[in-house]
Amino acid sequence: MQKLRAVIEQHGRWAPLTLYVDRVEAAREADFSNALENAKALLESIGKEICLARGTPLDAASTVNGVLKKAFAALGYSGAQLVTQISASLANIGQQIGELRNEISPTSHGRPLAELEARNSQVDLLTREFLLDSTVVVAVFLIRAFEDRQAQRAAPPAAVLAEDGSAKLGYEDNEAFNDYWDETFGEFAMGEYAYPASEILFALDGQAYAAECRAFAESDADDSPGEGA
Repeated sequence: MQKLRAVIEQHGRWAPLTLYVDRVEAAREADFSNALENAKALLESIGKEICLARGTPLDAASTVNGVLKKAFAALGYSGAQLVTQISASLANIGQQIGELRNEISPTSHGRPLAELEARNSQVDLLTREFLLDSTVVVAVFLIRAFEDRQAQRAAPPAAVLAEDGSAKLGYEDNEAFNDYWDETFGEFAMGEYAYPASEILFALDGQAYAAECRAFAESDADDSPGEGA
């Protein structure tokens, strides 16, 4: 679980998941059914957070498999991509974790005392390691894929073509215009994210950005006092 802990520490959004990680590690030897229950909840939480952040609706009765498949789809993986075929397999592992949890958990159904005592012995050590390692693989992949896409959304392109198409116009090269545009239109908030107006214009319509830069420069030049004034 150390790899998953490192990814969670790297991306603070996912810090609440450490609750599940702690529970899995505490129960993996003494009560594996409890570890499985928290592994299942961990995967569900990641999948639901991704779907929520990406605006992907979920059915109220979605299984672990359904949540994970929706999460992969929300990240933009189409059915034709190899990674989607792999993700479907990983999602199936998640579903099997949920089903196995139902089979051996002492709280999923009332059980005879002999079954309660023997429930952990139903899963050998090698299988336990495989299931928990699989949980880490799915969790780490989803978190990293999500964060990579969030970073790509947040970062504006480095440059756009100038209005006449002959030269590149860099965002950082127009600090005066950016300040003017941001003072005029402010920031736009979208949930927990906020972006300056100049970055939005630059990222969404480079030609309009270039035209406004030119108009600003010409206006600034017209307002400057002439020589000898």
